[in-house]
Amino acid sequence: MKSVIDRYNKTKEEHQLGNPTSEVKYWQREAAILRQQLQNLQESHRQMMGQELSGLNVKDLQNIENQLDMSLRGVRMKKDQILMDEIQELNRKGNLIHQENVELYKKAYGTRNVNGANRVSMMTKDLGIGEDSHVPVHLQLSQPQQQNYETPTRATNLGRLQLH
Repeated sequence: MKSVIDRYNKTKEEHQLGNPTSEVKYWQREAAILRQQLQNLQESHRQMMGQELSGLNVKDLQNIENQLDMSLRGVRMKKDQILMDEIQELNRKGNLIHQENVELYKKAYGTRNVNGANRVSMMTKDLGIGEDSHVPVHLQLSQPQQQNYETPTRATNLGRLQLH
């Protein structure tokens, strides 16, 4: 489109004082060129969609296949990048929630206990919360696994809450 506009501006400058007949012929040629480009793009699109392939030789089909492979690779790379970005964001949010949980746990149970830090340390280890709350949690994509919904035989009591 930009090339058409550039050609128009160039021709306009050249033919500003020219006759209207030459300008009409110029625009007729431009319209014919654009119609041909449109037809070529439509044919190419149909071939990429697997239609109208009967008149193509093996080399042409191989070229179409290579173009589709490159396009598919680009789509997969973009999809993988989006998924990786989402995983990183979820990891970041998970770490923030983990840190907040550790702080809330320490506030809730750290001040009630007579034994102090020993009890908090022991309870956080039972929950899988280490001393270093800045350890990142890593999420990965995986296939769904069959869930076992049996009730656990032993539950850890934390005040009024039960963790299963």
